[in-house]
Amino acid sequence: MSRNRWQRGEGQFGCLVGLVVLLIAGLIAYRLIPVKVRAAEMRDTVIDESKSAGQHSDKQIKANILHKAKQLNLPLSENDVEVNRSPNYIKVRVKYTVPVEFPGYVYKWNFEHDYENPVF
Repeated sequence: MSRNRWQRGEGQFGCLVGLVVLLIAGLIAYRLIPVKVRAAEMRDTVIDESKSAGQHSDKQIKANILHKAKQLNLPLSENDVEVNRSPNYIKVRVKYTVPVEFPGYVYKWNFEHDYENPVF
């Protein structure tokens, strides 16, 4: 008993839906992965700057973080960087929002890098 595949309900629609979902996932990854990589680099910079607190002033730490943000093309202003120093510890906090544009929608991705380190 030979049946035609169209009679069983099989068709190209499932393949088309799968392809559309794959394309949407690819677009999302294409837009979000570079932002995540740049944010990870900024986090590393915040950690490195807090570790060098014994050698740099608060103003120099803030300037280095802002310089790195400019290199990474991150929307970071001077008000977004907080450096608080006590006799034994330094705390560096960086908060910023990166707008990620999709067709018809802008996602605002919030980042906060907060690191505390002893001062040597």
